[in-house]
Amino acid sequence: MTSHLPHIRSDARDNRARILDAARTVFGEQGLNAPMREVARRANVGPATLYRHFPTKQALIGETFAEQRRACQAAVREALANPAPWHGFQELIERICELHAHSRGFADAFMTAYPETMDFAADRERTLRAVTELARRAKETGQLRRGFVIDDLILMLMAHRGVQDAPQPARLTASRRFAAYIIEAFRAVPDSDSPVPLPPPPNLELALPSTAH
Repeated sequence: MTSHLPHIRSDARDNRARILDAARTVFGEQGLNAPMREVARRANVGPATLYRHFPTKQALIGETFAEQRRACQAAVREALANPAPWHGFQELIERICELHAHSRGFADAFMTAYPETMDFAADRERTLRAVTELARRAKETGQLRRGFVIDDLILMLMAHRGVQDAPQPARLTASRRFAAYIIEAFRAVPDSDSPVPLPPPPNLELALPSTAH
C-alpha cells in the first residue's frame, strides 16, 4: 500500500494545480459569478475533487488570486518607500490598473470584497491607506492636485472596470493608456513643457457593435 502513496499525492497535487489554473482562466474571463462547475469542467475534474481541495468558493478565490494579492502588497510597499511621493503615487496607480486589467475576477474581488473573503477587504483598505498617505506627501510637493480625495481613486477604479469589456488582446494596452490619462488628471500642473508621451492606443474598433445592416 505504501508504494502507492507518492502516486496518490502526486495526483492530488496535479489536480490542485489544474483546478487553480482553470479558476484563474474562468474567473479572469467571467468574473466571480462564474459557477464552480465551470471551473471543474475546465480543470477536467469532478465536483467532488474540486470541493475536496476547496470546500468553499471563497477558499478557491483566495488561493486563485494569492499571487495578485502579493503583487498588490508589494506595489503598496514600494510606492510608500519611494523618496519621490508623486512618482510613488504614479507607480501605484499604474500597478493597480495593470493588476486589475489582467483579471476580471481579481478586480471584482478587490473592489467588492466577495462575501466573506476578508483578505481582499484587507488589501483594499491597505491600498487606500497607502494612497491617502502618498497623496498627502505629493500635495506637499505641489505635484498632486489639492482637491484630490481618496474617493477619486475609487471612482477611477470603477471606471477602469470598463476596460474588461475590451477584447483580450487590447485590454492591457487600454489599461495603460487609461492610467496615463488619469495620472495627468491628478497632476496639479499639466506637464505641458515636457509632456510624457502617452502609451500607444488600443485598437478598440472591434469592441464596438457593428452598425452594418
